[in-house]
Amino acid sequence: MSDLLEKINQGILDGSLEDCQEAVQQAMDAGLSADDILKKGLVPAMAEVGRLFEEGEYFVPEMLIAARAMQGGLNLLKPLLISEKVEPIGKVVIGTVKGDLHDIGKNLVAIMMEGAGFEIVDLGTDVPVEKFVSEVKEKKADILAMSALLTTTMTTMPTVITALKDAGIRDGVKVMVGGAPVTQEFAAQIGADGYSPDASQAARLALTYFS
Repeated sequence: MSDLLEKINQGILDGSLEDCQEAVQQAMDAGLSADDILKKGLVPAMAEVGRLFEEGEYFVPEMLIAARAMQGGLNLLKPLLISEKVEPIGKVVIGTVKGDLHDIGKNLVAIMMEGAGFEIVDLGTDVPVEKFVSEVKEKKADILAMSALLTTTMTTMPTVITALKDAGIRDGVKVMVGGAPVTQEFAAQIGADGYSPDASQAARLALTYFS
C-alpha cells in the first residue's frame, strides 16, 4: 500500500500526469481510503514541491507541471472524497483584483492550497470588490486570498477589506494578500491577516490558521 502512495508522490515530483493518475487509480482499486490517498500521497508531494521551490531546486515551470499532475490525481479522487465525506481543511475564495488580468501566481497559490487540502473557489482575474464580498459571504469562506501584480491595482485590496467590514463579515474570514508589488508592510498597513511572497509559503500560512 505504501508503494502506491510513493508512486503518487513520485509522479507529482516528476511532473508526470499519467504516472500520478495511474498510481491514484491503482490506490483506489486497492481499497485505500480517499483520506489516505489525499493526506499521505497528494498533500505530502505538493509540500515537497513547495520545499524544493523555496530552496531553488524547482522553478515556476517545474511547479506548474507538478501541480498539473497533482490536479489530475485529485480530479480522479474527488468523487471518492465526496462519497467518503472527507471534509476539506477550510474553504478559500481566491482571485486577482479588479483591473488586473495576471493569473499565473494566483493559479499557483490556488493549486498549492488545494494540494494542501483546502476547497478552492477561484474567481479568476479582474474581480470586482462586490464579487469578493458576495462570494465570501455566500460560500462562508474561511480565507480570502487576493492577488495583484500591478502597483495601480493593489490599492483595491484595502477597499475589499473595508467592504468586508461594511458587510459585517470581516471578523469571520482571514484575508491573505500577495503579488509582485505587495509587501509585508503593505499587508499590515491595510489590515490584512497575512502576506506571502510565493505560492508555497501561501499554502503553509493558510494552514497556520487551522492549527
